[in-house]
Amino acid sequence: MVVIDVDNVTRIYQKYSTRHRFKTFKSSFVKGDLFKAIKPDELVTALDKVNFQVHEGTAFGVIGENGSGKSTLLKIITGIAKPTSGKVSVQGKVSALIELGAGFHPEISGRENVFINGIMLGLSKKEIIKKFDDIVRFAQLEDFIDAPVKTYSSGMYMRLGFSIAINVNPDILLIDEVLAVGDASFVPKCLDRIDDFRRRKKTILFVSHDLATVEKICDRVLWLKEGRMQMIAEPKRAIDAYLQDIAEMQEEDFEYRQKAIENAVEKEEEGEDRRQGRWGKKEIEITKVRMKNLEGKEKHVFSPDEGMDIEIDVVAKSRIKDFVFGIGIFNSQGISCYGTNTNSEEFKPLFIEGKGKIVCRLEKLNLINGTYYLDVAIHKIDGYPYDYHSNMYTFMISSLYKDVGVFRPEHSWSFSPAIKIKPAPPKKE
Repeated sequence: MVVIDVDNVTRIYQKYSTRHRFKTFKSSFVKGDLFKAIKPDELVTALDKVNFQVHEGTAFGVIGENGSGKSTLLKIITGIAKPTSGKVSVQGKVSALIELGAGFHPEISGRENVFINGIMLGLSKKEIIKKFDDIVRFAQLEDFIDAPVKTYSSGMYMRLGFSIAINVNPDILLIDEVLAVGDASFVPKCLDRIDDFRRRKKTILFVSHDLATVEKICDRVLWLKEGRMQMIAEPKRAIDAYLQDIAEMQEEDFEYRQKAIENAVEKEEEGEDRRQGRWGKKEIEITKVRMKNLEGKEKHVFSPDEGMDIEIDVVAKSRIKDFVFGIGIFNSQGISCYGTNTNSEEFKPLFIEGKGKIVCRLEKLNLINGTYYLDVAIHKIDGYPYDYHSNMYTFMISSLYKDVGVFRPEHSWSFSPAIKIKPAPPKKE
């Protein structure tokens, strides 16, 4: 049975400029400039011909970057906003976790707000009295329920709003990115209750940036981009496509920045190279540096589980017998994450003459999220620099992991039988 049917929904907003701020429909019509006042380039399409159905007892996820239309879609489904064209039909009692606490009256107590919000969500006073203790207990507000809501913190607001919405026992649960403001102890309770809804075959529409949770609880996932549907598929396929798209955009951004740096270096005269992070007399010159994955694709955005080939093209102006090749990786704070060279690894130079290529392969990067800078150098064994490039090459680690520090070593956890703990869902890089 279809309980949510989104049929060719488009939502267009008008973007107002200051010169039209005081212009009314009537004044525009009288002056004959109505269509001039509302120009096509001042209209924003938040959703463009979106179609999907959600079946009873399933969990449907919606993913996409900020501004992709996710929250607009949920507001249309709940009736908070209306589509410009198309239609939406919803069957069953709906509880929407959108802007939790937005309907609270700040001057009255949490107790009174529970009753007001419960009635707004379709409960009778008798039903609210029956559920009241569970609502307060779940929200962890036993000591504050009779205090004015204006004295609550944002976390207390969120807990009470979530607890009310979840305890009305809806047929359909709509969840926006409200859990992002939850504290570390409350969010797991929320997710556990959502899991309980799923086990009881309630219908869930889940909008979130938490891709691991989306993959865990959803049966199908819609990927939105700039208001347009990109894909509806099983979770792993949709999430992988979304992450690939993000990686490609990050890659384009990094390539643009890298080319800008290279162009700036090319324009500098030799005596000014040091300002660009380059020095040395270039008896052996670094002519090109490329970062590739282990399949040979040049890129600048990697996952921590990927490896990297650092390719360095060089040219020696004469036959030279004393040389060392080196690389170094630094994070955005300038902390050295790793460095090595052919001398420290006990390679013995024989000679270099003319053009050549060096490849340093890192089998697995094992770095945490962030931006990193690559140094490459050629120097004598005593340190005299032929050509040193410092902070001239940038790459990024994009990861679902939430580690801190610099390095992500391969690791695992184990627990004795007396410790009961739910394993984390696997990350899909």
